[in-house]
Amino acid sequence: MRNLWNDINTDFTCLHCGNYVSAARFLAGVGNRNHCPYCLWSRHLDLFEAGDRLAACKALMRPVGLTLKRSRNKYDNAASGELMVVHQCIDCDRISINRIAADDIPEAVLEVFQASLVEATWLREQILGDGINLLGGESFDLIYRQLYGLARSPALAAVDTI
Repeated sequence: MRNLWNDINTDFTCLHCGNYVSAARFLAGVGNRNHCPYCLWSRHLDLFEAGDRLAACKALMRPVGLTLKRSRNKYDNAASGELMVVHQCIDCDRISINRIAADDIPEAVLEVFQASLVEATWLREQILGDGINLLGGESFDLIYRQLYGLARSPALAAVDTI
């Protein structure tokens, strides 16, 4: 176990929440573990592509919202893309997106989504300027389906998502 996120597929201790994080592919469902499944915070390690670990910054990256991965299939339904976490580096402000991992805590993902609905306008504009569309309040059912594999119960549907 290491306390740094500088090797691909290396277990680590989250520098934000302090939890131990396994990078085992069979748990995470991803080849490059890049964020904590408990708090969803990441570390600014990659520069050009996922897993390259070439970034000099190495600062923490906070989860600021959710988006959907774009499909290369022009006939694909835009709402069927893979759910992604949007991160912002707390040092250099760089924005990046990362796949939701299989072992990410669904409630943590929903908390990030709900917090993003009240995020500062300048940050939302910066993210949009990077070509990333943050999911808005109208996407709650879509997110719920992707996290839990089913639609919300009628009782939950009546609850305001904000």
